Amino acid sequence: MHIMVTGHLGYLGTVLVPVLQRAGHTVLGLDSGLFADCVLGPQPEAVPAIATDLREVCPADLAGVDAIVHLAALSNDPLGSLAPDLTYAINHVASVRLARLAREAGVRRFCYASTCSVYGAAGEELVDERAPMRPVTPYAESKVRVEDELAELADAEFTPVLLRNATAFGFSPRLRADIVLNNLVGHAVLSGVVKVLSDGTPWRPLVHAADIAEAFRAALEAPREAVHARAFNVGTEENNLTVAQIAEHVAEITGARLEITGESGGDPRSYRVDFSTIRAALPDFRARWSIPDGARELYTAYTGNGLTEWDFRNRFTRLARLSELRETGAIAPDLRPQWTVAP
Repeated sequence: MHIMVTGHLGYLGTVLVPVLQRAGHTVLGLDSGLFADCVLGPQPEAVPAIATDLREVCPADLAGVDAIVHLAALSNDPLGSLAPDLTYAINHVASVRLARLAREAGVRRFCYASTCSVYGAAGEELVDERAPMRPVTPYAESKVRVEDELAELADAEFTPVLLRNATAFGFSPRLRADIVLNNLVGHAVLSGVVKVLSDGTPWRPLVHAADIAEAFRAALEAPREAVHARAFNVGTEENNLTVAQIAEHVAEITGARLEITGESGGDPRSYRVDFSTIRAALPDFRARWSIPDGARELYTAYTGNGLTEWDFRNRFTRLARLSELRETGAIAPDLRPQWTVAP
């Protein structure tokens, strides 16, 4: 299968591409390159790619593509709150436009990276794919809008698949430090303290980046009738933990001191997720990474590759990275790159 991966130079895309290649697929990347050099450790291998902003995709870009994995987005709640108009323009409008172009170009399967944060303030009861949407951020709201419009595009020739990923964790050569487990391990390595600014009580479902990659592979390869126009939560119930419980694992593995300050108050994003639907529909998929295993992997990667305080807070934090690019003129105010990107 010839698969386009949008956002292939991002945190998840860098993990996904080799998974698809090992499964025998050919990969075409599409990325504007905003985070291409946010690398910790050896440089990942390049793949054939189209260097363009998601908003600039044209029909010719999709020629010969059998399926699309759509990862590209402004993927950060604080960033979405800072620039909600851009979040909707990129995450919602450009995503739906891509799907329409794909259907017109004869792309048969469109696997969309949604999020379990669409459930928002769901509380302590396990929620499955039938639960009401309660998004509490522009980022999550943009995902709900795309899901609704993708479902309307489904027909006999075009199969959208909606993968609602739990909060990602784990090492990727193109690192993100602004997601909960990655962030807590980074603080532990750099300061000797695992600091939780909230009260630690919100529930979070977590899933390793490698497990997300395997879920996309399985969704691409599954029979059409198993996945057509369906939503799937991606993760495992074992990784439904409170922020405090996640932090306790990090402290135990790294030997750092745990501090739960509560200075930022409560967090309305609290939800526990049921993942039985994807296990039933895609029997060869299982989320295998535990949170302790991920914390050990991150600790080894951070210490072994010389993670620095500056990189942790700037290169590997989405909001800080984009702010720097805007201030230096490397990207326009609307986040369009002002450079030519090598694939």
